[in-house]
Amino acid sequence: MEALKKATGYTYWVRQDTQQAAPAPVHRRLSATDIAEQNTAQAPPLGSVWNQAGTWEEKSLNSWALARVKELLLSADTVSFPQGTARVIEVSSCTGDATLVTVRKKKRVGYSFEITIKFNGEITSSGEPKNLEGSVKLLEAAYGELDDLQVEVTLKDRTVPANEKSRVSDAIGKSFLPVLRQQLALFEAELEER
Repeated sequence: MEALKKATGYTYWVRQDTQQAAPAPVHRRLSATDIAEQNTAQAPPLGSVWNQAGTWEEKSLNSWALARVKELLLSADTVSFPQGTARVIEVSSCTGDATLVTVRKKKRVGYSFEITIKFNGEITSSGEPKNLEGSVKLLEAAYGELDDLQVEVTLKDRTVPANEKSRVSDAIGKSFLPVLRQQLALFEAELEER
C-alpha cells in the first residue's frame, strides 16, 4: 500500500540540480551605460504610466475640444452671398464627444459633434437693406468627414419675406459651408497634435 501511494503521489519536476535541468541564472550587475542604453532604446510612453505597453487606452478630450470648437467657429470670417452678408455671433449649442484612443502604441483621434451657431447680417431685399438673423445647424460634424458636412439654415420669420426664404437659406448655407469646413479642419489638425 505504501509503495502504491509513493508511485501515484505528487512529485516535484526536479528535486535537485542535475545535468538535465536548466542551469541556474547568472546574475550580472548592470553598468550605467547598460541602463542608459535601455532608457534610450525605449520609446516614451504614449498614454498613461500604467499603460506603458500601449495596448488600449481611451481618453476623453471633451472639455478642451468643445471649448476649442466654439472658439474657432466664433473667429470664422464674415461670409458674403448674392443677397448680402452674414457672420457668426454665437455658438448656441455644441454637443458630442472627442476622444484620443491609444491602440498598440498608435494614437487615433476622433470626434462627433452636433453644432448650432447663430448668425446675423444684412440682406438687400426689394432694394432696401434689412437686418438678417438666424441659425445654422451642422449635422454630425465628424473626424475625417468634412467633405460630407451638411447644414440646415433657419431664418427668423420677420427678417426675410416668405417668397425669398428658401433662396436666401440656400445661399447662406452654401456660403457658410466652406468657412465652417476650414475652421473644423484647423480643429482636426490641433486634435491630431494632442
